[in-house]
Amino acid sequence: MLYLIACAAGPAQYLDQGVRRARAAGWDVCLILTPSAARWWEPRLPELAELTGHPVRSRYKLPWEKDVLPKAKAMLVAPLTTTSACKWAAGITDTVALGLPAEGVRLGVPVVAMPFWSTAARLLPCRDR
Repeated sequence: MLYLIACAAGPAQYLDQGVRRARAAGWDVCLILTPSAARWWEPRLPELAELTGHPVRSRYKLPWEKDVLPKAKAMLVAPLTTTSACKWAAGITDTVALGLPAEGVRLGVPVVAMPFWSTAARLLPCRDR
């Protein structure tokens, strides 16, 4: 089970292609989006859910709701925006798209992050954390 986690940056418009490629490589894929990325995909969220076979998550579940996602064996955060990288480095997990990989790292789940940000943003102090 691969969690493909996307923030709202240019490459997020190609999430459907990423899901297809991961599935072709043998992965079962769950898609988790930041609220902004979910807004970009809002008209096509049902299509993404059908493509993955799982609900697309973009917010934390309520305490009494059942978790609809199977347990992750790996996580790919792509694209990772500057804002999300800074929050993650500071331990701010105010979205499910940040909470899951932050927990995953501590639980021993392999997590890969692929940053996508401007040249100026690369100079921010959080980058190296």
